[in-house]
Amino acid sequence: MKAFKAYDIRGVYNRDFTRDDVYKIGFWIPRLLEADSVLVGRDVRESSEEIFSSLVQGICDSGADAVSIGLSTTPKVYYLTAKLGFRASVMITASHNSKEYNGMKISRENALPVGSDSGLKELEQMMLTRAIDPVQEHKRGTLIEYVDDGAYLNFLRQYLPDLSSLNVTIDCSNGMANLLVKDLFGDAPHYLFDEYDGTFPNHEPNPLIEENLEDLKRAVLANKSDLGVIYDGDADRVMFVDEEARFIQPDLIIAVLGRSFLKDAPAVVLQDIRTSRSVTEYLQKLGAEVHTWKVGHSFAKRKMRELDALFGGELAGHYYFRDFFYCDSGFLASLIVLKTAADLKAEGRTFSSLIDEIVRYHTSGEINFHIERKSEAMEALKEHYTRELQPEKIMDFDGYRIEFPDWWFNVRPSNTEPYLRLVVEARTRELLNEKLAELNSILDAYH
Repeated sequence: MKAFKAYDIRGVYNRDFTRDDVYKIGFWIPRLLEADSVLVGRDVRESSEEIFSSLVQGICDSGADAVSIGLSTTPKVYYLTAKLGFRASVMITASHNSKEYNGMKISRENALPVGSDSGLKELEQMMLTRAIDPVQEHKRGTLIEYVDDGAYLNFLRQYLPDLSSLNVTIDCSNGMANLLVKDLFGDAPHYLFDEYDGTFPNHEPNPLIEENLEDLKRAVLANKSDLGVIYDGDADRVMFVDEEARFIQPDLIIAVLGRSFLKDAPAVVLQDIRTSRSVTEYLQKLGAEVHTWKVGHSFAKRKMRELDALFGGELAGHYYFRDFFYCDSGFLASLIVLKTAADLKAEGRTFSSLIDEIVRYHTSGEINFHIERKSEAMEALKEHYTRELQPEKIMDFDGYRIEFPDWWFNVRPSNTEPYLRLVVEARTRELLNEKLAELNSILDAYH
């Protein structure tokens, strides 16, 4: 089924999946995860109410209770799943995708994600091949409305710094950040798009695309802000622009988090395979034991637990925390980053000065190549750069990351599209351009 992805269920509603599909998913989730109740949250998209209704009907027809927390951020669902001991939860959201999309992020006990290699493929087979046999009426589950006691907000407030010296602009993307943003930060920040609107009339809720940052950049300059903050549609990701309205590459924020987390003692930190060498070197200077792993929250959360990592992050703007059940939270990450911004301002420094201190390499960013023969193209690159040359390091998970003293590249296949994704980084701009041309010439044969 087209909507089943590597990390979640997602697609254009009523094209890639329907309310009947949602009903079947709801019916089989309790049995897959051996749960007698399922926690359910939803975002503000126009189709979320209908999906919620079908999902709850399926859950209850299976004999399990559905516990609704209503409108929610994805991290709030993670928090309550783990904190309250649910064996299963669903967040209805398409995260950063445009308005016609929707989907479901499924978690099991302790907020561990259910991905393609940890239950999602099995769930797909259950809904596609097994006959639905609803339980008898007296055994049917019920819909329970969760009474919010403010536990998640109180958890976040533990990390709220004194921001009275900071001038901050926050773009809420008309999404779920609006649920909590003013309870956390009050009225002092300059807010953009701070009303719910599941049609996302101002920009798509994807801050990784720079055109979606144009309003924030203009506002940061107009407001003379020290930092700009933008959340995606379900507030599990956050990104930043500095006081000069320059977009900060999200993996660099892993290094910024290290400035706070590694003050007292060294710790294990997780980064994804695309992460800048600037980040790795900066964290190592702070005493971190840095581990590199696969892209994607379902992989990162399990590896975080395995390593007992203190924190971690990804190029896509997800940041994970041991004290948050090894899950990602856009709000928690932004609180820590804003604390750093306040500390820098007290020292008479700008946020951009810290970023300039971290960055030591020139990067291509992530480039997409439309290639059907993905495996062949990747093997051609590996063969070219290892046959006669002597790399310092080769990582062969999630594609390849091949490192040389002055440059490196990562090539990895898209899980869902005919794309190869390439990141190249070099110590000088000239070397970066040279290697990009070289890599392009090899990939040209596979377009």
